[in-house]
Amino acid sequence: MGLLERLAMDKQDDVKPGKPVSIHGQKDDSREDIYKDLKVRIFDKVVEEVTISQENEDNMQIIEDEIRKIANEVIETEAKYLTRNERNIITRDIINETIGFGPITPLLSDPDINEVMVNGPNQVYVERQGRLELSDTTFKDNNHIFHIIERIVAPLGRRIDESSPMVDARLPNGSRVNIIIPPLALNGPTITIRKFSDNPYTVNDLIRFGTLTAEVAQFLKACVEARLNIIVSGGTGSGKTTTLNVISSFIPSDERIVTIEDAAELQLKQDHVVRLETRPPNVEGKGAVSIRDLVRNSLRMRPDRIVVGEVRSGEALDMLQAMNTGHDGSLTTAHANSPRDILSRLETMVLMSGMELPVRAIREQISSAIDLIVQQTRLKDGTRRITYITEVSGMEGEVITLQDIFVYKEEGLDNTGGIKGRLVPTGLKPGFMDKLAKTGVVLPTDLFTV
Repeated sequence: MGLLERLAMDKQDDVKPGKPVSIHGQKDDSREDIYKDLKVRIFDKVVEEVTISQENEDNMQIIEDEIRKIANEVIETEAKYLTRNERNIITRDIINETIGFGPITPLLSDPDINEVMVNGPNQVYVERQGRLELSDTTFKDNNHIFHIIERIVAPLGRRIDESSPMVDARLPNGSRVNIIIPPLALNGPTITIRKFSDNPYTVNDLIRFGTLTAEVAQFLKACVEARLNIIVSGGTGSGKTTTLNVISSFIPSDERIVTIEDAAELQLKQDHVVRLETRPPNVEGKGAVSIRDLVRNSLRMRPDRIVVGEVRSGEALDMLQAMNTGHDGSLTTAHANSPRDILSRLETMVLMSGMELPVRAIREQISSAIDLIVQQTRLKDGTRRITYITEVSGMEGEVITLQDIFVYKEEGLDNTGGIKGRLVPTGLKPGFMDKLAKTGVVLPTDLFTV
């Protein structure tokens, strides 16, 4: 049974048969019943006359026009008394249910919303300008959410059921989706969508947002051109991937770039980009391809740069070895709360590879592989800021030494309650200035002056 047929059956279960009556003098709930009854009949006609297959999903505008035409015909025949606005609402809802993502489709289309969080049928939160707020959007019931989940995962060949109740996926536009269902999710099917911008942010956007300054952007551009190995660290939702995407845009266009991600999100504008994406196991639990597998394979692909969306496990060892064996200029992200924390996290991830390495050997690998740490933080007011630009300067005994080059200084609150601050130099010059000079990169002498 196809998606449209199942949706139509659910709609029929929700209403009683009967012709619509005049809405004049009726209460709002009576009007809702009329809407539901009318939608069922429109759905029935759409199921009969419209075929949605994998082949014609690329022509969604044509399908949308067909659905709109059918809806108008049914309304003209059975509910001529509806206002233009009511007709548009009904038609929009039907289009959203059949070829969109149901009630959350308008939220996904809203450019001011960064994230959509469905916590069961009666609670949908959104993140707007860095702040969480409860939306008016609701679902009919759990089955309604399951239909939207099917629209998300089916085109990707993924499955989600009681035996496999979690999945990471992405929408056609690249937005990242995490889904978890009962029995693990006690509130009902839960969907978290991190929206993906059709027009990725540029360095000028990040400067305008206050994420970094023009001087820091100039410094990072120089570091990328000089083939330094950079890791962007930060907490969940701090903007690591966006910053990585912007930093990656500094890679010269004449280099071969291999990107490796769990869900492809990076949008590099260079011509020579090879994009690799992991694969989950199939129904038999076989065929999984991990980031670690892809990192190993990428070394045989003659990359000038390797960009890993995020390291979170044993692939950290392979990434460090790649950085130490001629693949300079590699970039990646990882979860950590500070530049010092990311070093501990890397140690732990290397140990997760199963290799029995002494701690000192791991630290030496890290200190020689990583040149620069870019720490990103989401502040209390929801804004995302680069808070540290830190050089990994070497080893002293058993300890990796760090040197902050730029640090974010808070300056109080503005008139709207937002945090004011600026990324300022510490007065220390990085130890890799000679490396920058050898590659022909010239920075202003006052860039590091306090």
